[in-house]
Amino acid sequence: MQLIRQPSYNLNDRPFLIIWETTQACDLACRHCRAEASPEHDPQSLTFEEGCRLIDQVDSFGAPHPLFILTGGDPLKRADIYDLVKYAAGRSIPAAVSPSGTPLLNKANLQRLRENGARVISLSVDASTAELHDAFRRVPGSFDWTLQGWRAAQEVGLKLQINTTVTRYNLSDLPATFDLVRRMGAMTWSVFFLVPTGRGVSEDEISPEDYEAVMNFLYDASRYIGLKTTEGHHYKRVVLQRTALESLGVAPEEAMQLNSTYRRLKEGLQAVLRAGGSPEPSSRMKRSPMHVNSAQGFVFISLRGDVFPSGYLPLVAGNVRETPLPEIYRQSPLFQSLRDRDQLKGRCGRCEFRWTCGGSRSRAYAMTGDVLAEEPFCAYQPGSFPYMSTIEQLGEG
Repeated sequence: MQLIRQPSYNLNDRPFLIIWETTQACDLACRHCRAEASPEHDPQSLTFEEGCRLIDQVDSFGAPHPLFILTGGDPLKRADIYDLVKYAAGRSIPAAVSPSGTPLLNKANLQRLRENGARVISLSVDASTAELHDAFRRVPGSFDWTLQGWRAAQEVGLKLQINTTVTRYNLSDLPATFDLVRRMGAMTWSVFFLVPTGRGVSEDEISPEDYEAVMNFLYDASRYIGLKTTEGHHYKRVVLQRTALESLGVAPEEAMQLNSTYRRLKEGLQAVLRAGGSPEPSSRMKRSPMHVNSAQGFVFISLRGDVFPSGYLPLVAGNVRETPLPEIYRQSPLFQSLRDRDQLKGRCGRCEFRWTCGGSRSRAYAMTGDVLAEEPFCAYQPGSFPYMSTIEQLGEG
C-alpha cells in the first residue's frame, strides 16, 4: 500500500474532489463556520437549472468522475436537493451530501436522498458529549439530532463520513471522539484543522506544537479506523516520518520532539481502547492519505458559482456561470501558481516535504494575506528529520 496515495490520472487535468456549496442557509450558528451561514437561502444562488449545468460540467471531466459533494450551509434547506442528487446520479457521478445536525436530519429525508441516488453523507461531530458539541454548534440539541441522523443513515443504507474540527475547545476530547466514531461505525473519520476565516478566529486555534501532537495521535488512531485530514496537509509528512521511525525501531516522542499534549492524547487513546476491548491494531493504516491540496485535486464552487481553490481560501479563480469549470480548473493562473511548490516561501519553500505536503494555503492566506507564505501552524524545521534516507528507501521521498 502506498503511504501517500496518488490518483491514476494527472491532478492538473482533473480534480479528485469537487465541493459545491449549494446554499448558505442553515439553522445552526457554529463558531467556526466558513460560510457565516444564516437561516435564509440566498436568492442569487445557482438555480436548479444552473446546478444541472454545473453537474454537466463535472461530467465533462470524464471518467473516472471526481467525487462530488453537495454541502452548505445545510443542503437539506434547499428544496431541490433531492432532484440535484438524482440528476448527478443519472450521469453516474458519485454525489455525496453533507447535511447539518438539525431536525431536518431525519430518516425520511435520508431515505429520500438514498432513493434519489446518494450513497454517502458526511456529518459533523465535534465532541463526544452534547455539552461540548452543542456549545461549539451553538444550538442545543444538535448533538442528539446528529446521532439520531447517524443511526438513521445506517438504517437506510447510506455510508458515513464523520467530520470533526479540532480547536482549543475539543483538543483533550479527541480520544473520546475517536471512541464514539469507532463504536457507532463510520467509513471515515475526517479531522478538520481550523482555518481562521468566516466565523473561525485564530484565537481558537491550537498551537503548532499541538498540531504535531494531534497528527501523531491520528497516525496512532489510523491503525483502528479509516481517517483523513482536511487543511492538515502536514499529516502526510507525519505519516512518512512515523513509518520511517517504525522501520528503524525509533520512538517518535524524542525523534520528533513531541510535547506533553501528544503523551496525553496517546494515553487517552490507549485508555479507550482498553475499555472497549479493542482488537489488535492493523499493521498498516486503515486508509492512507491522498495527495491532494488546494487547486491540485481539489476545487470548491460557491452558492453563486464562484470557483475557489478551497472553501477556506477566499480567492476567486472564475465563475461557472461565465466559464466552464474544466477551463477554470486547468487554466486559472491562481490554480497554476498553487500547483508549483517551488513558489512557496519561508520554511515551506525550503522544506524537503513540500511536494508531499505543501502546507495549508488557506491558513497561510488567512494569517498573512499571502497565499504562498509558509504554513503558520507547522512546527517542523526543514532539514531537521535525521532519517530522510529511510523515507527515500521506502519509495516515498
